[in-house]
Amino acid sequence: MPVFAVEYTYDHRADERTAVRPAHREFLRGLLAGGDLLASGPLGTGEGALLLLVADDEAAALALLDADPFAAAGLVARRDARAWAPVIGPWSALVEG
Repeated sequence: MPVFAVEYTYDHRADERTAVRPAHREFLRGLLAGGDLLASGPLGTGEGALLLLVADDEAAALALLDADPFAAAGLVARRDARAWAPVIGPWSALVEG
């Protein structure tokens, strides 16, 4: 199954992100439990995050995140998705060939 790296860029409302963060993380735990999310975490600057998702295509990867409470609250200013092929490490078995 293809893997996608999705980068979130947050808007300027850090206080609102803090308030919504518990619901956001609970949502992500659900994706992890369902096998759709491999990993997630903030980028070093705190202005965004990186999420690794398993999905059929880019549109499906982004659709998985549509219900994210951060997105629902309008706190994600931009989402960029790129296919990623882990060839070394714990997720390399996901890549065929």
